[in-house]
Amino acid sequence: MNIETIKTFQSLKTPFYYYDTALLRATLQVAAQEAEHHGFHLHYAIKANANPKILEIIQGYDIGADCVSGNEVARATECGFPANRIVYAGVGKSDEEIRLALEQEIFCFNCESLPEIEVINAIAGELGKKASVALRVNPNVDAHTHHYITTGIEENKFGFYLYDLDHAIAASRNMENINLIGLHFHIGSQITDLTVFRGLCLRVNEIQARLKEQGILLPHINFGGGLGINYDCPTCGLIPDFASYFQVFADFFEAQPGQQLHFELGRSLVGQCGSLISRVLYVKEGKHKKFVILDAGMNDLLRPALYQAFHRIENLTSVQPHEKYDIVGPICESSDCFGKDRDLPATHRGDLLAIRSCGAYGEVMASRYNLRELAGSYFSE
Repeated sequence: MNIETIKTFQSLKTPFYYYDTALLRATLQVAAQEAEHHGFHLHYAIKANANPKILEIIQGYDIGADCVSGNEVARATECGFPANRIVYAGVGKSDEEIRLALEQEIFCFNCESLPEIEVINAIAGELGKKASVALRVNPNVDAHTHHYITTGIEENKFGFYLYDLDHAIAASRNMENINLIGLHFHIGSQITDLTVFRGLCLRVNEIQARLKEQGILLPHINFGGGLGINYDCPTCGLIPDFASYFQVFADFFEAQPGQQLHFELGRSLVGQCGSLISRVLYVKEGKHKKFVILDAGMNDLLRPALYQAFHRIENLTSVQPHEKYDIVGPICESSDCFGKDRDLPATHRGDLLAIRSCGAYGEVMASRYNLRELAGSYFSE
């Protein structure tokens, strides 16, 4: 952030989310080009960041939407995503949400249980429509990430287990108002080891070979998302390596003739463009350490408290010699801590701190816990 930007920050009410839209556009451009190079279809996972301006920018890059609630489906259409590029996932879709998605005539429901598909079939029949469905398969592939964001092993609640897949396919194909068009996979989030995706490809190859023996060919394969970002050093990886990510699927997945491949990226598209900007309220001297107390709290950025997640923290307004601090918020919870034993320039009341890599799962997870106001958002242009 340049000096002029920091001067502007000084006059704004904190805390707030700051989005570098030039970086966002550059990231989207690279991701879209790399996907197009292989003929892959890209959908943005709205759960990462649902800010309307962010969504309006994203949909301008010929990217579809991946939604996990009825309100996300509504927000996607409001922000310009074409309905025929919207996929709708989630283990607990309500009747009202299903009806909304059917009325919008979205591209596909990613479904996770037969009871869900039976309800979609019934509601589609009431509306005189046919619902396109992909079965989310739990492939029992370990993403080697935090256990809260691993979704593709058998102990998770997500998807059809491999031993149930044949029955699920047969039952779905027998439902009058269901059009079974594909399989969906999503094994976790913040995956930085690309060999995990290679393992997923090999497992899906096995599944497809078994289905082919039964004469079953589904035209769409959705590999979900999960590509991680560099939280430790954002400037070392402002734009993730989309080329290597997509190349894994080009090299190791054996697509059947005419099959289309879909991807649902979220964090990797928006994570590095956002920062949470906060002002120092107090510096408190403890017995063995110093605490920097911010006006931002875990209600503004939940990830450190929920996942013990690391975010780089920078003092924007001090260049003095470094000291070690615990960076904490004002919430009445001991978990309201953004970082322990962090090296920062000597920090004082009124200094501005930037918590980096907050473009994903920052603003979208905010709450009004302790009746605090929701933080505002500002953009670089």
